[in-house]
Amino acid sequence: MRLTFTLLLTLMLTPFCATASANENHIPPKKPLKKTVAKPASITVYAAGDIADCIKKPAAASMAAQTSRLIIAGLENDKSARVITLGDNTYPVGKPEEFENCYEPTWGRFKERTLPSPGNHDYAQPLAAPYYNYFGELAGPERRGYYSTQLGHWQIISLNSNLDPQQMQKQLDWLKDELSKNPQQCRLAFWHHPAFSSGGHGNNDKMRPVWKLLAEAKTDIVLAGHDHDYERFVPLNANGEQDDQHGIRSFVVGTGGAKLTPMFLPKSITEIRDNSTNGVLKLSLHEKSYEWEFLPVPGKNFSDKGKADCH
Repeated sequence: MRLTFTLLLTLMLTPFCATASANENHIPPKKPLKKTVAKPASITVYAAGDIADCIKKPAAASMAAQTSRLIIAGLENDKSARVITLGDNTYPVGKPEEFENCYEPTWGRFKERTLPSPGNHDYAQPLAAPYYNYFGELAGPERRGYYSTQLGHWQIISLNSNLDPQQMQKQLDWLKDELSKNPQQCRLAFWHHPAFSSGGHGNNDKMRPVWKLLAEAKTDIVLAGHDHDYERFVPLNANGEQDDQHGIRSFVVGTGGAKLTPMFLPKSITEIRDNSTNGVLKLSLHEKSYEWEFLPVPGKNFSDKGKADCH
């Protein structure tokens, strides 16, 4: 009887003791550490506008094929590199078959790494529907043609220079908000119609309010196309006057594949210009600085390169 009572008492106390021991030695699990994803030290971007023209030649023989090969060579060696289009992605009128038969076999080969913007030839179709259908979410939300993204340490802003006055005001309001909530060390903006140009179309006053906002926010680089040539300007302030310390450095790069055109309106604020060479602009966007280099298609010798600090 005593043995049974002792065994029973032992069995009753054992779970209690084990539980107490486990609680005394319990160590709460550590919270998982938040992973900090480091931004790349630099990002490479290839840019040009006025691209896929297969009116007289098939895609494989077009100049867009040649400029696309310049980009592909760079993308193969750099998985973080991106591509910017500066409008007029296809010719002559932005039809679906132009995207399918001319853009897709050339610049479409790196579509998923592309930040596009629309041009007036894209808008030759109602509401630029084939452009937005082709690029989808890459063209930004709501088919409005403007958006912002982050590449490395840089804020990248794509804008639409084809909007009517009411839609342009909405874009300006959006841009003001975007600039105020994203104070960046370095910033690049791009669209189709250049605010300043020595090409046949000349300056585009429609984009001057956009330019003014970007200049006041100390934007570093602006890219455009429209005129089928290459041009780099001195840094310019909000009024289009030279300002080497705070001004925007802007480029016209309408050399993506379409036939090059005359430069009728030379500007004194130009640092370099050329209308004899198709090619792409390569930008290396570092944490606090940038470099540029114009890459010509094979057989051409024109180039342009330099570097500068962000504001």
